[in-house]
Amino acid sequence: MASLKRNFAYQVLYQFLLIVLPLITSPYIARVLGPSGVGIYSYTYSISSYFALFAKLGIHVYGNRSIATVRDNQKDLNKTFSDLLFVHVGIAFFVLVVYIIYLTFIPIENKAIATVQIFYVIAELIEVNWFFFGMEQFKISVVRNSIIKLLTVIAIFLLVKNETDTFMYCAILSISAAVSELTIWIYVPKYVKIIKPDFRAAKKHIVPMISFFIPSVAVSLYKVMDKIMLGAMKDSINLGYYENSEKVTAIALTVVTALGTVMMPRMSNLASKGDKKGELRITDLSMKYICLLSLAMAFGIAGVSKVFAPVFYGDKFRECSALMAGLSISIPFTSFANVIRTQYLIPNHRDRVFQLSVICGAVVNLFNNWILIPILGAMGAVVGTVIAEISVCLIQSFFSRGQLPIASYVKKSVPFMISGLVMFICVDRFGDCFPNTVITLLLQVICGVLIYFTMIFAYWKVTNDEVLISIERYIRNIAGRISGKP
Repeated sequence: MASLKRNFAYQVLYQFLLIVLPLITSPYIARVLGPSGVGIYSYTYSISSYFALFAKLGIHVYGNRSIATVRDNQKDLNKTFSDLLFVHVGIAFFVLVVYIIYLTFIPIENKAIATVQIFYVIAELIEVNWFFFGMEQFKISVVRNSIIKLLTVIAIFLLVKNETDTFMYCAILSISAAVSELTIWIYVPKYVKIIKPDFRAAKKHIVPMISFFIPSVAVSLYKVMDKIMLGAMKDSINLGYYENSEKVTAIALTVVTALGTVMMPRMSNLASKGDKKGELRITDLSMKYICLLSLAMAFGIAGVSKVFAPVFYGDKFRECSALMAGLSISIPFTSFANVIRTQYLIPNHRDRVFQLSVICGAVVNLFNNWILIPILGAMGAVVGTVIAEISVCLIQSFFSRGQLPIASYVKKSVPFMISGLVMFICVDRFGDCFPNTVITLLLQVICGVLIYFTMIFAYWKVTNDEVLISIERYIRNIAGRISGKP
């Protein structure tokens, strides 16, 4: 069984790549395609992503958990994988046909771009990452995805030169997604043998897959539908502002995603063995890490937003400043809920609580979008997203309070909140005193990091907090390896 630290390191390195690459490409694309081009990409991608969502039908979470449960028995592993693959491919192929019908018979603006987005649906048809995640073999996905994404960035800089290259930009991204999923298949025979599916047994997977599909649809209503509503109710320019603002918070949340992806199969395995003590210990440590990082990211993004938007995206995207600051509020709530969901609710089959929370979040988001987008435009979508994320977090916390020490988690996050608030005030004021330049932005970041982690270090010295001690040991270990000292 793979090491948790090693798997987390792989995921963090990959998520770091996901952070760095958009930091390289986003300013270039924002200037080359402009708000309208970015908005066209966002709108067509959002629609294709809904078809891709139906093609998944909950396989990412359910397949991950199912494989993690049977991975110690090769016979059961072969059978479970084959049955799940049969159901997944059958459903995804049907969705692919529906998308082709949509392209053929429905009048579509930017039809050529919508057509090339079909590769996102094809990518879901052949996707088997859920199997490797369940096996805790993260290195395979990380290496393969990293290479493909680096090649994608190179292709963007070589082939996307002006506003007329919006189609080329969309084609590069969608085709690379399909190629990325295709290449992983060469590793499948090493871990599992595909056998003839048992049709009766395979059918039993459909209902639980749908149970995870429902919350996926609900989540998409406030992750994707807000973009579709913005494009339909306002214009592509407002959508371009929102797309680039939301991209920054999405980048910040990649570390949270990495932890959840790594921990869910391990927690599912512990839950299947009835190791409640082990589950609580790991969840407690995870929550501290997440609160430390998410509050730093939230206050940090809000603090630099007024300088970041015009420097990073250009003057045309200056309006992104307020949108970024608003969306940053959702980061701690999204992170907190992610730990509860991936490390307690899903591993312990509390699927109904998960479903209820995201459905409520979707309803709240749609209602707020319907009211606020016509009035506030992109800021209306921001408000809807923040309220939805808070709602999801509160509902999951309420229904988990009997099994998890939720109040203790919140109490332990207070020092991080105070440190983040002080950092925000200092960084924001610093930015107001100087012109919007790259130097100002870099100084803001350095100032913010020093303030936040100096205060956290002082807190650690007083409390000897276990998480902060482990972080210090890890940093010292890395420094020792670099310097050649034990």
